[in-house]
Amino acid sequence: MKKCSKSAHASLTELNITPLLDLAFVLLVIFIITTIPPVNDMDLKLPTAAKHLKDPPRKATYITVQANGTMYLNQKQIASASDMLQTLIGLRVNDPDLNVIIRGDSQTKYRQIRAALDVCQQANLPKVDLQTVAADGK
Repeated sequence: MKKCSKSAHASLTELNITPLLDLAFVLLVIFIITTIPPVNDMDLKLPTAAKHLKDPPRKATYITVQANGTMYLNQKQIASASDMLQTLIGLRVNDPDLNVIIRGDSQTKYRQIRAALDVCQQANLPKVDLQTVAADGK
């Protein structure tokens, strides 16, 4: 009596190369992607660009936070965050495209800036930016 049939021997002797071809194609794709084409073969003098700072929006509303925590809205001192919230909601109703720029003294604590950002979020303002100066002072 036979222990193995003839069909079982036939399947064991055939080599399945499909996984090997898949591996070869994957390696080929990786090689093609990682090979950098020689683009630095010519000496070029590229033009320089001047650093242009972003201009403030035309109708900007400024929130200024001083180091002691005093907040100003367009150079008018605001007593509390709730007063600022009501003022910003009124401005947003009048101008749905209201731009707010938050400026803080370099000694201002982050929590005070965060409080101004929270008020802007509660007022559902669509455009809020933080004003900074460039590191070179220009």
